[in-house]
Amino acid sequence: MAKIIYLNASGTPQTVDQDAPVTVMRAAIENGIDGIVGECGGQAMCATCHVYVDDRYLDRLVPIGDDEAEMLDCTAADRDDVRSRLGCQILVGGAGLDEIVVTLPSTQV
Repeated sequence: MAKIIYLNASGTPQTVDQDAPVTVMRAAIENGIDGIVGECGGQAMCATCHVYVDDRYLDRLVPIGDDEAEMLDCTAADRDDVRSRLGCQILVGGAGLDEIVVTLPSTQV
């Protein structure tokens, strides 16, 4: 099981327990989490699944790839050079990451 806690822009949490492995974006879409659009379906081509990762989890993430880095330059909300990631590129429920906390930006588009 993967546990993902989504904090909306005002800090209100929504917790999702999802069969693992799953991406932060896919779990949000499947569970109706407001604030994740996922227009490209998880292909790292639109930046509408931008999230800010809680500091406690940063060292457990796979490093940012070139495609993700390029898309993070196109986010609607300000990019945080340390905490910004695309939810479609964060896999939860394997490789030492069974849970994560992310904050959703105030806008995706």
